[in-house]
Amino acid sequence: MNILLIGGGGREHALAWKIAQSPLVQSIRVVPGNPGIAELPKCKCVSLNLNDLNEIADYAEEQSIDLTVVGPEATLVAGIADVFRSRGLPIFGPNKNAAELEGSKAFSKNLMQKYHIPTAAFKVCTDIDSAKAFVEEQGAPIVVKADGLAAGKGVVVAMTKAEAMAAIDDMMADHKFGEAGARVVLEEFMEGEEASLLAFTDGKIVVPMVASQDHKRVNDGDKGPNTGGMGAYAPAPVMTEALRIKAEETILKPVIAALNKEGRTYCGCLYAGLMIKGDSVKVVEFNCRFGDPETQVVLPLLDSDLVQIMLACATGTLDASMVKWKNQATVCVVMASGGYPGSYENGKVITGLKEAGAMENVVVFHAGTKEKDGKVVTAGGRVLGVTALAKDIKSAKNAAYGAVEKIRFEKAHYRKDIAWRALFRK
Repeated sequence: MNILLIGGGGREHALAWKIAQSPLVQSIRVVPGNPGIAELPKCKCVSLNLNDLNEIADYAEEQSIDLTVVGPEATLVAGIADVFRSRGLPIFGPNKNAAELEGSKAFSKNLMQKYHIPTAAFKVCTDIDSAKAFVEEQGAPIVVKADGLAAGKGVVVAMTKAEAMAAIDDMMADHKFGEAGARVVLEEFMEGEEASLLAFTDGKIVVPMVASQDHKRVNDGDKGPNTGGMGAYAPAPVMTEALRIKAEETILKPVIAALNKEGRTYCGCLYAGLMIKGDSVKVVEFNCRFGDPETQVVLPLLDSDLVQIMLACATGTLDASMVKWKNQATVCVVMASGGYPGSYENGKVITGLKEAGAMENVVVFHAGTKEKDGKVVTAGGRVLGVTALAKDIKSAKNAAYGAVEKIRFEKAHYRKDIAWRALFRK
C-alpha cells in the first residue's frame, strides 16, 4: 500500500512512525513532513500547497495512493475529506460537516445540548456587550472559548471577572484569534481532573483507545498560560474501566449517533476531552482528529496494525477485535522554545537527538524542527516530543527525562513534572 499523510508536527511524526511499522505499507508520502519523519523507513517528505485541496487530491491520484491520513484539524475543517471522497479516494478523517464538531464550539455545544450529551452549561455570544453582561450575571470562575479554530490556544479559564472581560476583549475586540473569536462560548467552570479519550470510528462502530492525560499549562504545577500541550502520559489512571465504559456509552457512541441523525457521517479519529469528578464524566471539548501530544503516547501502546484499522474506518468495516493494546505505559515530555506560548526565536541548533533516540524504548518525535546547513534547528514553539515506553508510568517518566537530558538547544524549556497526577495518585 501507498500512504499519503498530511501534516508536519509531532502528531504526524508519531503517525508516520506507527504507519511505517505496518507490513501492508510500501511507501509513505508526507506533506510537508519534518526532519524526523524524513529519517523514517518508507517515508518521503513532499512539498504541496496544503490550502489547495484539489492539488493534494491530484497528487494522490498520480501517486496511486491507497489511503490518505489527515493530521491537522484545519485541513479537515476546510473539507479535504469531501474532495477525496468525491473522487473515490479512501481517506481517514471526517467530512467538512462532521469536522464542524471541532471547527465550531457553538455547533458542538448545541449538538450536545440537543442530544443530552453531558457537558458544562454554556452561552453562545456574538457581540461583546452580551458576553460581558453574561459574565457580570454569572460571575467567576468562568471559561471563555473562541468559537473557531485557534490551534489549541483559544480557551481562557478565567478565575476572576476581570480575567474573563480581558479574554472577551482579546477575542472579540482585538481579534487575537482572527475570525475564530468572532463568536465566543462562555461556559460554566467545571472542577475535576481532565483526561483525553480518543476513539476510532467508521461512522457506525466506535472503538475507544487508551485514555491519556495532557498537560496544557506551560509551567510546573499547572501554572502559567495554556499551550498546545507540554507533555502527556498514558494510560491515565483517573479513567478507570468503569468510567471508560460510561464515557463510551454516554458520550462517544451518542455523539456519533447524533451526527448521523444530523446527516453528518463521521469517519476517522474522534477526540473527547473529558472532565472527571467522582463518577461523573462530562465533555470539555471534541476534536475531529488525533490529539497532540496525546498521539505520541497512545500510538506506542497500540498492539495492532494501525493501517488496517484506519483502512477499516475509511471503508466502513471497523471491528473492535482489530484494536489491541500493550499492558505498558508511556510518557511524552515536550521540549519547547523559550518564551512559548508567547514570542520565541527560531533557528536554534539542536544537539543530542541521535543519543536520545538510541536509548531503548525511546522515540524523539519532531514537532517544530527544520533542517538548515545540514543541522536540525528549532522551527516552532513546541520543538520535540521525547517519548518513552516502559512497564509503568514511573519507569516511563524516568526514561523520558533521561532522554531529555541528552538533548540541547538554546533557551529550551520543558516541564519537570509530566505525569505528576498519576504518580501523586499512588
